[in-house]
Amino acid sequence: MRIAELSRRVGIAPSAVRWYEQIGVLPAPGRGSNGYRAYDEPDVARLRLVVALRRLGLSPEDAGRLARLCLERGAVDLDLAPVLGEQRAAIARQRADLDRLESELIDLEMTIAAAGRARRTEPVPDPIRVLFVCTHNSARSQIAEALLTRYGGADFEVHSAGTEATRVNPFAIRVLAEASIDWSAARSKTITEFLDQRFDYVITVCDRARETCPVFPGSTNTLHWGLDDPSEVEGTDEQKLAAFRRTEQEVAARLRPFIEVALRAAGRAHGPVIS
Repeated sequence: MRIAELSRRVGIAPSAVRWYEQIGVLPAPGRGSNGYRAYDEPDVARLRLVVALRRLGLSPEDAGRLARLCLERGAVDLDLAPVLGEQRAAIARQRADLDRLESELIDLEMTIAAAGRARRTEPVPDPIRVLFVCTHNSARSQIAEALLTRYGGADFEVHSAGTEATRVNPFAIRVLAEASIDWSAARSKTITEFLDQRFDYVITVCDRARETCPVFPGSTNTLHWGLDDPSEVEGTDEQKLAAFRRTEQEVAARLRPFIEVALRAAGRAHGPVIS
């Protein structure tokens, strides 16, 4: 077969086939009686395997070497085992990133819908009232309250509470201190303290709180941000602190669009920027 048919069957451009040949990943093809490059089924199999390995992130050289060993000797070079392990780990990280992005997209869609219900036709001086709710009001909701208080400024009045009260987790205080927020005087509160108050947004940050969160009076819009509980992470203090840092980063990522959408719904065109 000619190069055009080979490239079509593998799904790459003829120029890519020639490039693989030039760098030695593919063996030089034979020539037909008419002088054109001539390929056969083993070439198709080798190139398909090379392309598949390249899509996993292997370098051209590693992909070519692994394809040659698999097809010609039926053996795998043990030196490539770490390479394949690294690629599997990279795929897992990418899958986790995609899952997180999908979750953030759903959060944003729900925020936009809620903001539409809370839209005000004229700007009003009252701050946008937000309540973050989780089970113990010790970590996730405390971090969210602190960050929105910092980044929302005077446009927001922020509170947090739990379906049960315990204490503010020391690692939450440490992570917020790293963001130059002194949260040492914070206390864990229960939602019973806020049942007679009106909020523009009630945001649950754990599944259990969403299931048990009561209905607040007024035109409340309820959102759910499914955040992993950093308090459940076991290990050294550094490992626990790293989990709380991830939570802080995830909360900050969700607050960026929330602040902008909530301000626009309240008739306030410009808001603070989270760096």
